[in-house]
Amino acid sequence: MIKSKLSERDICTKYITPAISDAGWDIQKQVREEVSFTDGRIYVRGHLTARGKRKRADYILYYKPNIPIAIIEAKDNKHTIGAGMQQALEYASILDIPCVFSSNGDGFIFHDRTSTDNIEKKLNNSQFPSPQELWEKYKQYKGIETPGQEKIASQDYFFDGSGKSPRYYQQIAINRTVEAISQSHNRILLVMATGTGKTYTAFQIVYRLWKSNTKKRILFLADRTALIDQTRRNDFKHFKDKMTVVQNRKAEKAYEIYLALYQGLTGNDEAKNIYRQFSPEFFDLIVVDECHRGSAADDSAWRQVLEYYSRATHIGLTATPKETRDVSNIEYFGDPIYTYSLRQGINDGFLAPYRVVRIGIDIDLEGWRPPVGFLDKKGNPVEDRIYNRTDFDRNIVVDERRELVAQKVTEFLNGTDRFSKSIIFCQDIEHADGMRGELVNANSDLVKENHKYIMKITGDDKEGKRELDNFTDPEQRYPVIATTSKLMNTGIDAQTCKLIVLDSNIKSMTEFKQIIGRGTRINEEYGKRYFTILDFRNVTDLFSDSDFDGDPVHIKPVSQDDDISDIESEEENDDTPVIDGEDGEEITDFEDLSGENIDTPDYPEIPEGPFNEPGISEGSAKIYVNGVDVSVLNSREMYFDIDGKPITASLKDYTRQQILNEYSSLDDFLKKWSSSEKKEAIITEFQEQGILVDELLQAVNRECDLFDIICHVAYDMPPLTRKERANNVKKRNYFTKYGDGARKVLEALLDKYADEGVLHIEDIKILKVNPFDQFGSPMEIIKEFGKKTDYLKAVNELEKQIYIIEAA
Repeated sequence: MIKSKLSERDICTKYITPAISDAGWDIQKQVREEVSFTDGRIYVRGHLTARGKRKRADYILYYKPNIPIAIIEAKDNKHTIGAGMQQALEYASILDIPCVFSSNGDGFIFHDRTSTDNIEKKLNNSQFPSPQELWEKYKQYKGIETPGQEKIASQDYFFDGSGKSPRYYQQIAINRTVEAISQSHNRILLVMATGTGKTYTAFQIVYRLWKSNTKKRILFLADRTALIDQTRRNDFKHFKDKMTVVQNRKAEKAYEIYLALYQGLTGNDEAKNIYRQFSPEFFDLIVVDECHRGSAADDSAWRQVLEYYSRATHIGLTATPKETRDVSNIEYFGDPIYTYSLRQGINDGFLAPYRVVRIGIDIDLEGWRPPVGFLDKKGNPVEDRIYNRTDFDRNIVVDERRELVAQKVTEFLNGTDRFSKSIIFCQDIEHADGMRGELVNANSDLVKENHKYIMKITGDDKEGKRELDNFTDPEQRYPVIATTSKLMNTGIDAQTCKLIVLDSNIKSMTEFKQIIGRGTRINEEYGKRYFTILDFRNVTDLFSDSDFDGDPVHIKPVSQDDDISDIESEEENDDTPVIDGEDGEEITDFEDLSGENIDTPDYPEIPEGPFNEPGISEGSAKIYVNGVDVSVLNSREMYFDIDGKPITASLKDYTRQQILNEYSSLDDFLKKWSSSEKKEAIITEFQEQGILVDELLQAVNRECDLFDIICHVAYDMPPLTRKERANNVKKRNYFTKYGDGARKVLEALLDKYADEGVLHIEDIKILKVNPFDQFGSPMEIIKEFGKKTDYLKAVNELEKQIYIIEAA
């Protein structure tokens, strides 16, 4: 056996795995091979999506399940023993693993992230460390010093036999929190983007601390009924009869896990402050869900609850920590022990990317001044001043503006899917009610079939709130469109929401992130891989803020005459192959696990809309007018770089710089292009580098190949269309060396390239469609060339002919 001729997988099987086993590792329980720890970013092209590459570790070694302590990157024997180290270190940093190895089968390079000198050393195969040796390294890395700390940090996770296990970032958040508490840290902040499973993470933390007897009575605090509802029914259900929901202002002291609303614990008079019925030492752990809201403020009534139980450990959970002059999560909880951002979630493929369509309305952008003597709908004179975006639907209501917004939303849904779950975020409750009416009129056919097609779901509307679970349940068709103000901007698990409409003057980055988070969940079963934002108020200017870390895939402005029903399909080709790489039923009551039904606590939700704000009242605040000419204006198209920030240069200048950063000369680019066996791979690489492939083709010339567009934009080469390149190949009589059958196939492939591009001719499935099906079955066609490898070689040679650069 010649070692240098073995594949990487053979090296693993014959050398690396035996070395690990001989060191005392349980291969079945402590060793995982070829571990994909991300799902691969989702790329959007029209209505179609494709997954990018997953991050995959060759080996991850665990002291116990979900406590990873070492990572190994393997290479074949043609590589040096340390060739995989840089990649292994990158993955170790992402996965929070201290012990890093690289191997080619001859031995190991061991990189010790706990060491300050002699960080790397070479080991032969018989010297691979034992589990206990690496566990001692892990304890050093994590600051675990005493047997008591070790007992807590090594407590088992909860497993229910379903196969569900934490994603890598949840695992890090759980382990870091448990380890910090084992070391007597009492204020902990976890920042995790919406849709990344904060409640599941909290459950595993609570379970491990409870099971190890570190924390015996635990309080989970939230400020909305829906959050308590989801927590009790889903992740925390495994606590069974050990858990209760605090309700009816009664302090039941026989339980160990308590779920409660702040509003259910506090009140305007002392009799309603039932949290004082428990002693200050009763709870030893408090988990604060969505801690960016009321509990962060020093003077809030809810903060009194936390201060009363100040001896307990407090864990804050949020997607958007709040930092203002008056409110600070970090001042109270300290710096986040772990952060998993929206951008990370999108890049890892765990969160859905989004498209943005910006729609600028003339009276918003230019302002509106009523003509002399203009009267409102009640016949009262309208104050003579200029009204702008901040006024509309807050101080003054223009019927035609609302009608236009409803028209554009309906137009979009008509061109995509009229049953895509959609949320319309409005200025306040009155605005949400008015938009519901306008959308009903614009979609009268579907409303006639079911009046719940469009529902107002706000804090004041019991009928609407009863439909909230149906809206978020993927299996329930209705409601489809929800108009809201504040109620749905956080804590709502809307897995299949495909459209978010912004028609509210949102200036808070915290609120903006929470709203974007309504659409970021992925549900493959129901076809939800990305979502669209329709922005009528330029709220997406917040993408430019340094505090925002999301990454939109596309932003497109719209003018008055633009039909947005095909806003997505204009960028797709229906024949393009697609590359493929959280549930709830309606609840109206809380059900006690002892079998008794518990009425849902009817505590007030977060105040919604300006009706609750000083100086604004529902009856008299707004002026209602009609007879105003309203239209959509042109606005500039915006693109975003790989970091999610707006591109200020032109698209061409931005692309030129990105290409030149990678390929300083035309020769460098040509070598890369020609050496790539499949052009699909290099196009995907361009996308991962932040080059906006589809937008570039749209902006320059859809009839040209991406190859020509890049040569033109980056290196000033004159671009050829695909048809011109195909004709150049035909002029060379290149096909004469093939037999008649093979020649016909290659000519058809060339025509297919001219019509649709290079990606199609690289996919062998193309042999099943017209006109190739007229030449025989795929196997019969391949026989015209010999073997499958001969066919693929012929296609590769055809591509080389296509991309020959003619002498000037």
